[in-house]
Amino acid sequence: MTQSKPTLFTSLSPALLHLYDLNNSIVVIIDVLRATSTIATALHNGAKCVIPVDSVAKCIELGKKIDAVTAGERDGKIAEGLEYGNSPFEYPEEFIKGKTLVLTTTNGTKLLHMALERGAGHIITGSFPNLGAVCDYLLSQRQPVILGCAAWKDRVNMEDMLFAGAVINRVKEYFTIHCDSSQIAATMYSKAKKDLYGFMKEKNATHYHRLTNYGLEKDIKYCLTPDLANVLPFYEDGKLAVHGKQ
Repeated sequence: MTQSKPTLFTSLSPALLHLYDLNNSIVVIIDVLRATSTIATALHNGAKCVIPVDSVAKCIELGKKIDAVTAGERDGKIAEGLEYGNSPFEYPEEFIKGKTLVLTTTNGTKLLHMALERGAGHIITGSFPNLGAVCDYLLSQRQPVILGCAAWKDRVNMEDMLFAGAVINRVKEYFTIHCDSSQIAATMYSKAKKDLYGFMKEKNATHYHRLTNYGLEKDIKYCLTPDLANVLPFYEDGKLAVHGKQ
């Protein structure tokens, strides 16, 4: 029976992505603080779609061309030349409903484009706010999975690993997991799950400090809370839209 289960691997950094076979896999792009949390939130609040781009220049150019909201960050702050940043609180329903969001971020959107270049079979984005939707989709598809952590400039980070562990915790019985990265993520999540925010703070997580220094504790707490924006962003034809609504 074990042989019939699809495999699941966790790439803890974009620098490790080349070690995994993406061709027939569902790749979950994970950038908890804050890109994938913000993508789920914008789509949950009625955005038509989110177009992820890997540079600020492309973001500005495309935004002008299609009259879209241009947004993104570099090093945790709104990127120069863009209207909006990477906080989920910037995209309430009354603002974003029916609009297209063009988004560029330091880590998450870059990882998505890397996965595309390496031939990913399907790409979805995952964060705690849409944890349930991600797990339900992975269980329904019964295909190999790569949990791709965006990390921080190729350095492994805690929050993306915690999300990978949360997914593994829910789906592990249905996958073959011979992957130390996945076991590490699952072990850390089991220790942290009662209070993810407290765990990040206690362990001096680098991104916790980076965003706290900008006064963004509210963002951190939101991005670590499950199922607040429980939709599945699915990448197709250059854009992320709610699965089933492309």
